Amino acid sequence: MSYVYKVIDSPIGKLKLVANGSRLSAILWENDKPNRVRLGSIHEDKDNPILAETERQLNEYFAGKRNCFELELDFAGTEFQKKVWETLLTIPFGETRSYGEIAVQIGNAKAVRAVGAATGKNPISIITPCHRVIGASGDLTGFAGGLRVKKMLLTLESGDTSQTAV
Repeated sequence: MSYVYKVIDSPIGKLKLVANGSRLSAILWENDKPNRVRLGSIHEDKDNPILAETERQLNEYFAGKRNCFELELDFAGTEFQKKVWETLLTIPFGETRSYGEIAVQIGNAKAVRAVGAATGKNPISIITPCHRVIGASGDLTGFAGGLRVKKMLLTLESGDTSQTAV
């Protein structure tokens, strides 16, 4: 599989948008761990239509003008991971869920740690809102973009658009 990418600036740092054909495959963080998201061969394409559309929708999101995304997604992972990621898409804008609640929602209440691991491998950050998943105590927990960014995204979704750049 061949992937194309484009790097964009955002209020939370540089993001690498990755597409496979006409579907978005990943949004990677500037300091993402190598191999957190495994992709095939990848080359830059600043003019790719799906990447341009993703950038437009993300800009609207960061400006507080968009609370849902309308993009075709291409999840690459195990069936369990895909099930978790699809479930993350059901978390309403501005709300949070615990890892335990996600485990119950996918029909396996004992899979809390596995849900956490799958959430950590979410390839399409922000759009597949893993930032909306919190610990059972309500505390912010691990996030590939960093806890500071997670807090910024949750604050943005609470209606506070006065975010400062990272």
